[in-house]
This record gives sequence, structure tokens and C-alpha cells, in this order.
Amino acid sequence: MKRTRIVFAGGFLGAGKTTLLWEAARRLINKGVRTGLITNDQAPGLVDTALLQRQGLKVAEVCGSCFCCNFGGLTDAIGSIGAEVEADVIIAEPVGSCTDLSATILQPLKQYMSRELAVAPFSALADPERLESVLRGDTAGLHADAAYIFRKQLEESDIIVVAKSDTLDAGALASLLERTREAFPASTVMAVSAVSGHGVDEWTDLVLKRTDAGRRIVQVDYDVYAHGEAVLGWLNATVQLKGKAADWDAFTRDFLSQLAQRFDGKKYAVGHVKAILEHEDRYIVGNLTGRAHTLSLRNSAGTGDTARLTVNARVETSPETLDALVRETLADATRDRCESTPLAWRCLQPGRPNPTHRFTQVVGA
Repeated sequence: MKRTRIVFAGGFLGAGKTTLLWEAARRLINKGVRTGLITNDQAPGLVDTALLQRQGLKVAEVCGSCFCCNFGGLTDAIGSIGAEVEADVIIAEPVGSCTDLSATILQPLKQYMSRELAVAPFSALADPERLESVLRGDTAGLHADAAYIFRKQLEESDIIVVAKSDTLDAGALASLLERTREAFPASTVMAVSAVSGHGVDEWTDLVLKRTDAGRRIVQVDYDVYAHGEAVLGWLNATVQLKGKAADWDAFTRDFLSQLAQRFDGKKYAVGHVKAILEHEDRYIVGNLTGRAHTLSLRNSAGTGDTARLTVNARVETSPETLDALVRETLADATRDRCESTPLAWRCLQPGRPNPTHRFTQVVGA
């Protein structure tokens, strides 16, 4: 019986998971490896899913709760995407604010689906700026309980991937890798840049060959964990835009810049804000992973009369405040430029994690 290898690439919000997943999947497909992807979120309408589908990739979405709290949804997605593409490899991206994945996902899969699945080592991606802060004993600009989740992700990982390595010079990167290895000696530590391609093949080779998945289970205080998620307001919104020869790139830049400035002005820590604006066969993607200087944009949607904007925001404020801020910013950005019609709009606060399974011991390969 064929066994599909499943690779979980986790890490805190804004770590660059989706970019790495797309680049790794693209390279695997080019080598003839049948590859599928699974995304995950507390609500539907994911920028990640829209972006990955734009690349022609087969994507299943588990929404409404995290993998660990909807284990049945995860296994259903594994079955559907596996059958659809006859997958050799499935790469899954857990919610960025989830931890305790070894106990709640890897061990149950090893226990109950060992005939169908070969579970790869768990990778936790880390943004260099946030990682630097955590290694110093700070909170990376986050609430202390949100930073707790980030640290637990690193502690339980089989592989720590220092993402966005192209943003550091060689000396700074070498120092960061060394200090990370000292802080987390049980994990393999490596650097990757999905932009330059550095380390991507090395990472895929590692997760496709190693069999030591979920080598340890860490102690997690679920009260702290729950509060670390609850300090974040979550917003998923999709909006239809209608203008006349509108410059959609300028609109996206202005909207996200204004949003970043409002968050900074209120001193609201940003987990991440993602946006994709789609116009016909073109699109532009924006990412905000902290203060306004972290805003990045890529690709181009060009000009036109209609577009579709999808926004995912995870910000340390109440859902009501986040909702009002995004609506206000959208109204300002569209004024005298285009009309906006909400197609879907959901703002929420994550509930307490309630895993379907939680193993206390490591399951053998």
C-alpha cells in the first residue's frame, strides 16, 4: 500500500510559512513529485488558499478551527487531497497561533494512520526579528502569552527553520543560527530563504527523508496558551471593488499602509496582516508582520474596473476594535477611488483550544 508523506510546517504568525510551502511544492512538482497542500484557519476566506490556488496548486482548506481541535477535518482533508492528486507528498500549514502539535497531531497520526501516512519531522518557522527578540528573553513586541506560544513552537519542533534569511548578512545569520542551536539543542536548526531559494532544497530533502517525527512532547500551560490566542482579534474579509481604470497596486499599497499606521498609532501589536487583491488573471499580495516598516508587496494587479480584495488580520486588540479599524481604513482607501461591497466578513476571538487527541507519550515510527 502506498504511503503518502505528510509534512507539517508550523511557526508563529508572519513567519513566512506560505511562501516556503509554495516554493517547496513548486520545486517538488517540477521533479515529478505529486504534491498537495492543506491550509488551516479559524474562519474561511484565507489569503493563503487563494494565493496557492493562483499558482495552480491543489489545496484543501480546513477552516472553523485548528487542526488539533478538528482532527477529523484534517484527516478528511488528507484523504481528499491525497485522492485528488494521488499525492506522494502533502504539505500542511497549521494555524500560526497553535502549539502542542507533537502531542495533538503528530502522535495521533503516527498511531492511527501509519499504514497510509509517513509523518515527517515537524518544522517550526521563525521570523528572524522575532526570533532575535525571544532569544534575548523579550516578547518580540507581542503580549507575553502570545510570545509563550512562539517559544513552545520552537521547543517542540524537530527542525527550526530560520526563515527570510536573505534579510540578514552572513555574519548576523551565522550568529543567529548559533544562538538558536544553543537555546534549542534538541532541534535541527537551519536557514531558508524562499525569495533567494537558499536552503529550500535542503529543507525538503530533510523532511522527505527523516523518519523521526515528533521526537518529544513539551509541557504546555493551556491557560496561558488560550490567553495567548485570545489576546488576538481575527478578521477574515472578502470585498468586491468597483472603480474606473483604478490603479489596484496603488490602492493595495495605500490601504495596507494606512492600516499599518493606524495599528502603530494605537500601539496594537500585529501578528500578521495578509491581503491579496485579484484582478482578472493578475494579483498583488501584501504582508504586514509587525510595525509599518515590515510591510511588503509583491506582484501586480495592474489597472481595471473591478477587483476582489481578501484580507486576513491577526492583531492584539478586541475583534470589535479590529473590525472598526479595518472598516474605517477601507472606507478611507476607497473614497473617491472605487466602491466596495463586502462579500464575506467575519471577525472573532479564538476560543480555548480543545484538542481531539492529546498524547502524553511519543509513538514509535
